[in-house]
Amino acid sequence: MRSVKLFFAVIAALAVSYSASAQLPSVKLENRKGEVVNTSSLVDGKTPMIISFWAVTCKPCIQELDAINDAMPDWLEEADFRVVAISTDDSRFAAQARAWVEGHGWSDFDVLFDKNKEFMRAMNVSYTPQVFVVDKKGKVVYSHTGYTAGCEQELIDVIKSLK
Repeated sequence: MRSVKLFFAVIAALAVSYSASAQLPSVKLENRKGEVVNTSSLVDGKTPMIISFWAVTCKPCIQELDAINDAMPDWLEEADFRVVAISTDDSRFAAQARAWVEGHGWSDFDVLFDKNKEFMRAMNVSYTPQVFVVDKKGKVVYSHTGYTAGCEQELIDVIKSLK
């Protein structure tokens, strides 16, 4: 029994270490203008990014993105980075998601729409909010699921550690 527990602990540790070192997958999504963008093009070799998966029906998602938006001017004084907000809303809610972005003033975010949840699956996202920090080379260096007020500070701490 003890060896079975050890086996599962090792598998879990390997899964976590893999996901924390995975590269950003290549998936085609729509931007705000309706243009097709390949997610691999988000990697510019210059700036790290926060990637946040959200949906209009997810209150914690909206709270986290609002908190990031509010903190962003101060954070940008400390480090150079970008925020990519990935709407996981299907085609029924896509128009509402676009309006939501404008209504919440997320103008500094790169917003992409993952209507078929292809990028969500490629990133192994099961629940929203799910947030990743990706370094300038496209390597996932941090991830968390869920939101509690104040936990957004972890994101800037990770970004600053990438300098």
